[in-house]
Amino acid sequence: MADGHLLTDIGLTLRRSELRPVYTVATERRRVPGRPERFVDVGGVDGRENLGQAIIMRLLTPRGELSELAHPDYGSRLHELIGRQNTETTRNLVKLFILESLQAEARVEEVLEVSVEPTRGRRDSVSVLLRVKPVGTTPALTVGPFALELER
Repeated sequence: MADGHLLTDIGLTLRRSELRPVYTVATERRRVPGRPERFVDVGGVDGRENLGQAIIMRLLTPRGELSELAHPDYGSRLHELIGRQNTETTRNLVKLFILESLQAEARVEEVLEVSVEPTRGRRDSVSVLLRVKPVGTTPALTVGPFALELER
């Protein structure tokens, strides 16, 4: 597999995005050789899809949340912006915190683009679009657009 170096993980499915994103573990039906029935198993993601999911999870996790699991620097500081008004300064901080967080992602060779714009028709959120170059010869990966809510 060309993107095997981007790893494999449990797949997550976005169930709701109002107020706060809610994810559930993805499932898939599998056949077991020699058995007629299908079984439900944990779904997985690999390669580029896994990297995209990993980036979203890193950004949604408050930095320091996984300290007790020996990952004190995992996550981002985006949670610090909740409650702030959607101003150019806040949008620049969103961009800064995303860039800061992605520096710690070993599978990202270069951040090509971070676009943070006010969400059309909503003053309490911003739309984010990321383009990153994964390590190796893999083409650029686009993550988003996705919305981050600022005011609750």
